[in-house]
Amino acid sequence: MSNRLTNILIPVISVLLGIIVGTIIMLVSGYDPVAGYSALWQGIFGEVYYVGETIRQVTPYILAGLAVAFAFRTGLFNIGVEGQLIVGWLAAVWVGIAFDDLPKYIHLPMAVIAAALAGAIWGFIPGLLKAKYRVHEVIVTIMMNYIALHVTNSIIRDVLTERKDRTDYIADSASLSSPFFESITDYSRLHWGIFIALACVFIMWFLLEKTTRGYELRSVGFNQHASQYAGMNVNGNIILSMVISGAFAGLAGAMEGLGTFGYASIKGGFTGVGFDGIAVALLGGNVAIGVVFAALLFGGLKVGALNMPLEAGIPNELVDIIIALIIFFVASGYMIRYLIQRFSKKGVK
Repeated sequence: MSNRLTNILIPVISVLLGIIVGTIIMLVSGYDPVAGYSALWQGIFGEVYYVGETIRQVTPYILAGLAVAFAFRTGLFNIGVEGQLIVGWLAAVWVGIAFDDLPKYIHLPMAVIAAALAGAIWGFIPGLLKAKYRVHEVIVTIMMNYIALHVTNSIIRDVLTERKDRTDYIADSASLSSPFFESITDYSRLHWGIFIALACVFIMWFLLEKTTRGYELRSVGFNQHASQYAGMNVNGNIILSMVISGAFAGLAGAMEGLGTFGYASIKGGFTGVGFDGIAVALLGGNVAIGVVFAALLFGGLKVGALNMPLEAGIPNELVDIIIALIIFFVASGYMIRYLIQRFSKKGVK
């Protein structure tokens, strides 16, 4: 069996195993799995409103997954996507409030770029420490998450608003919301950000697969010593990788600040989107198109889960368990790969 086919089968089998074990848990807990999964399906595709909400949820998942996947493809593990997303969210809203007299064709791109720059700067710091002092990026990015959370809360509370809980709404000229999408999806919160996310999917694929710089980034991630011997700038590529990864994460924050909510609020904890991005990247095999399909799955599960208590009486926590099981089986990919290879060898004989 080819390696590419195996890479496709592993996430598919992981999802199926997660669903099967989730079914067993529902039965043991006294719930009807058929009714549960039917309610989940209806919560994703049953109405155009749910479809719009699913795509809206998928949008930041794609960008968060790209952030994790890009760093992983270049030999780094960016656990700081959550923090980079939060500072991107704040930067986008800040620009969206501060420059309310600009035309939309200037104001909206400015707010989106501000989010990408904020996330890139937040990724630059662990990248620099990794390149210059070999400080492990996992430790630094975890700490940067908490710094981002508390710094943004302080700025919102003491600088941007007197309301103490959230900022004012952004100007219409900085909003990603669309009356067109509202009209065709029964007033869901679907916005133009999905096209930004899909454009970033193409950018990641093109950069890593079709450019010299992408080849260098992947080479440094694969073997730093060989890359340095070949004349590549190892430290520069490490920093650049974290900057690009952070920019993707910052854009995920812009999708929330400029599209879904239209404001920035005091956060009692993390949004969870950045951490879910790790699972999206793993399930998507750390490739651009795989991230899209994984984001569709996770976004569908998140939105569809809201319908399960209403129609089947099944608590949302069971969906979280299914997601956790899928992640577990993806993390056990080496075991699944081994079993696939064993069965394929027996089939050849």
